[in-house]
Amino acid sequence: MAIVLRQAEVLPSSEAATYAEWFACLAEPVRVRLLHAVATSPKGITVGALTEVIGTSQSTCSHHLRKLADVGFVRLRKEGTATIVTVNEACCVGLPHAADAVMGLLAPRPCCPEDLPAGVTVRALEAGDWAAVRRIYGEGLATGIATFETTVPSKSALDARWLPDHRWVAEIDGEVVGWTAATPVSGRDCYAGVAETSVYVADGFRGRGVGKALLHKQVTAADAAGLWTLQTSIFTENRASVALHHAAGYRTVGIRERVAQRDGVWHDTVLIERRSPVN
Repeated sequence: MAIVLRQAEVLPSSEAATYAEWFACLAEPVRVRLLHAVATSPKGITVGALTEVIGTSQSTCSHHLRKLADVGFVRLRKEGTATIVTVNEACCVGLPHAADAVMGLLAPRPCCPEDLPAGVTVRALEAGDWAAVRRIYGEGLATGIATFETTVPSKSALDARWLPDHRWVAEIDGEVVGWTAATPVSGRDCYAGVAETSVYVADGFRGRGVGKALLHKQVTAADAAGLWTLQTSIFTENRASVALHHAAGYRTVGIRERVAQRDGVWHDTVLIERRSPVN
């Protein structure tokens, strides 16, 4: 069966050239192994340690690391006599995005998995939930990679910002342990079906499926209400959140480099969106 691409689906030459450079850099097994070792070492790893992990000479290791650094996959910094290697977090999102773009997979994806945690209940936000919602917001701020805001907005500010029918909380044993909400991206009528979303899970309850349950409610309710696009920006360092959203049918649109500062530090964000299969 022949597959014919419409003109609008042809990959732009500039993107093709960038992706080709990335893939060419990885056409060497040692570099692939090195990149994996660095990406799975969140706090960084020394060249000496990498040499032992890969089982090659230090000169060979350094040569391939320079190639990876030239493309931007890794970053190198000196600490005394040691060279510390860290992954460029933007590439952890950008590289999968490149593969999706080349393979034509940047299309609406199915809704999130149905294997929701049995002990998590999701319901509409009520008046008595605001204290817990703002506390959880503050716990997210404390991570440093949840938002560019540095203070928790007031109840009145959040209440005015969020869409009334798209604010949800998650409970475990009657305790509010997370929330999600949607905000209109514009007051113009043509964008009435586009909303920016946020998801926060309380400290101590992360990794228990709370985010999965919240996102499931968020996207199914949005579909039922006729919202055709949900979007959000996530710090590239927050890889767990990116993976969570991908599982809920969001796709990576692109990387916004040095888009804003938090506490004087520039950060990149990954822009992701979910298109409703209904609209």
